[in-house]
Amino acid sequence: MSKEKAGPPQYLGPEKAPNEDDSSLRPQSLGEFLGQKAMKENLAVFIAAARERGENLDHIFLTGPPGLGKTTLAQIVANELRTEFAQTSAPALDKPKDLIGILTNLDRNGVFFIDEIHRLKPAIEEMLYIAMEDYKIDCVIGQGPGARTLQLPIQPFTLVGATTKAGNVSSPLVSRFGITCRFSFYEAEDMEAIVRRSAGILNTGIDAAAAALLARSARGTPRILNRLLRRMRDFAQFRGESRITRQVVEDGLQRLEIDALGLEKYDREILRIIVERYGGGPVGAETLAISIGESSDTLEDYYEPYLIQAGLLQRTSRGRMATPLTYEHLGLQNGQGGRGNGQNNSQSSLF
Repeated sequence: MSKEKAGPPQYLGPEKAPNEDDSSLRPQSLGEFLGQKAMKENLAVFIAAARERGENLDHIFLTGPPGLGKTTLAQIVANELRTEFAQTSAPALDKPKDLIGILTNLDRNGVFFIDEIHRLKPAIEEMLYIAMEDYKIDCVIGQGPGARTLQLPIQPFTLVGATTKAGNVSSPLVSRFGITCRFSFYEAEDMEAIVRRSAGILNTGIDAAAAALLARSARGTPRILNRLLRRMRDFAQFRGESRITRQVVEDGLQRLEIDALGLEKYDREILRIIVERYGGGPVGAETLAISIGESSDTLEDYYEPYLIQAGLLQRTSRGRMATPLTYEHLGLQNGQGGRGNGQNNSQSSLF
């Protein structure tokens, strides 16, 4: 009896209900992928050259804050190469046999995507080294004195590793990636184009002024933009509006406590704590995280990148410090502090 080959491991993580993801809004090709222009143009060249030679594309390392399109780009690479796509996350790779099972079933020149690659276990990471370079896997057969090592050949493949913490990925692993793509927050023009595209897919009309305001309020992050667009669609429907207007967006953002810079309640709380409790800083990350009731990882990975990008926060060797823009945004004078000063200003003037 012939052994049937296992089907491609399309999604190895937990299953999601249809309404919990935004796969319908994800672009499927580089032409549909908006923003990150220089990175996208270079990647198009590398993909076209690899496809023309009939070879696997070099391994790709994707870095940047969450929500900017790393997973989407990995899927697009597979689509552009017209090849198989397998996806997992580093925490899901618990034992070497998990990696062996995926790589031995991957078609030639397939794309294997590992999210949160900075969380790979050492044993898995070391197995990846030889797989990435020589397309072989070392596996141990047997136990004790009778154990021996066997090398299994695998098909050439492209590993796409994504991380929000590039500094936590070991140098030996990073050096094995031939292509590095660093994501940055999106420009307002690209964000407007994204919200118009997403509104079209959702069959929702949106005014130009509403699209511009939404684009400015989404922290330069497409994932947040699409989430806000769906909420504005709900508010418009609740009001009996046939399309999303600027008034709908203003009222909706007010109810969600999001201001015109895209700052949420906790963002403003972080800034107020630095100003009012610690005189503008510096204050350590651990202390600041405890003050807002979050972990330091959440503070550093989710809140700080955009606050720094917006010029509202400085990260120094002594701790976090407020900037002049912070006082301006909170409606305070530079150097003004003390509990209660300007506490509600940012709430009352979100736009």
